[in-house]
Amino acid sequence: MSRLHCWAAALLAVPAIVATSPASALALSIAQEVIDSQEGGSGPSAPRTVRTLDRIDAILAESQGLQRALNLSRATAIQLNGGLGLYRPANCMFAGISNNPCLIDRGEQGFVFRFGGGPPGWEQFQLPAVWETEILVSLDGRDVLQVLYNGPAGARGAARASSASPQDG
Repeated sequence: MSRLHCWAAALLAVPAIVATSPASALALSIAQEVIDSQEGGSGPSAPRTVRTLDRIDAILAESQGLQRALNLSRATAIQLNGGLGLYRPANCMFAGISNNPCLIDRGEQGFVFRFGGGPPGWEQFQLPAVWETEILVSLDGRDVLQVLYNGPAGARGAARASSASPQDG
């Protein structure tokens, strides 16, 4: 039994624990493919096995980096805005990484999160955000590369609109 086959069998043994994100679900799908392909007999599967392991490692690394980036963005905003006694980021910053609406971009530089915030209870009382934060975090989720904006909600868009020159007609 190959190392990949053992890994795949172990992964499939705990799908309820592992399948918590699209990346994990994809890893489970790949693991099932590996088991299916290797149970059919032996053959020149070493190159495919290496590619599969590399693909699984890349998916897991991105998933872990994204979760760390989400956590770091949330913690940075809390620190910048006076701590949890004064400020709470939007609920999406406490949610998982799957289809998170606070993640607005994932590019070569890293992950960009944009989210509102306000005093404790602002979302529960259905109040609008009073603060907005936009943060760029590295792909591995370990470094804040840039705080793109941290200020009053709506002020950034209003500043952009007022700086645009009116069209004479």
